[in-house]
Amino acid sequence: MLKEIEGRFAEIKHELEARVPKGPDLRGHAAVLLALTDEPDPQVILTLRSQQLSSHSGEVSLPGGRWDETDPSLEYTALRETHEEIGLPAEQVRILGPLWTRTTRWQVEVTPWLGVVPADAKLTPNPGELDAIFHVPLSFFLGDPRVRTDRITIDQRRIYLPAYEYQGYEIWGFTAGVLTEFLVRVLDAPIGRRDDVPLRALS
Repeated sequence: MLKEIEGRFAEIKHELEARVPKGPDLRGHAAVLLALTDEPDPQVILTLRSQQLSSHSGEVSLPGGRWDETDPSLEYTALRETHEEIGLPAEQVRILGPLWTRTTRWQVEVTPWLGVVPADAKLTPNPGELDAIFHVPLSFFLGDPRVRTDRITIDQRRIYLPAYEYQGYEIWGFTAGVLTEFLVRVLDAPIGRRDDVPLRALS
């Protein structure tokens, strides 16, 4: 599956690179890493944010964070934050390129970066930021085993996102949105509106 992803992604890489927000001032921007493990059924690396954090506590997320004035690019931001959060050195990440920048409900512009990491990479959660690191097979999301659909409003637009449960972890919101867009637009996954699961409306 990884070869298929790389082949299809190469076709749109330059178009996506042209859309990446550039500096020098990237205040209000952030970057995350959609890290896939280098194995036949790639695994997605996800984190569980600490219950002690003041925002998004206890939520599942992709490693990453806000741009810092010392960061030369958003790609650098994604790699720096990933290293700080899960202990993965930048040199162990093979960046394929950026994905589609998304706006959160809190008006933060977030650019995800697609990367491949060794399947046996040693990961350690930053105790001040994370409660756990876990892996989910990409094939799990391709099957769209959602437990509900969340409806959120961003810039007066209604957006429908799947929500999943995996081994006790709830994967929803921004993280589910990044994953879904990647699967639909890169792998042509048939993930769309469904009426056979509950709908939750979020402000």
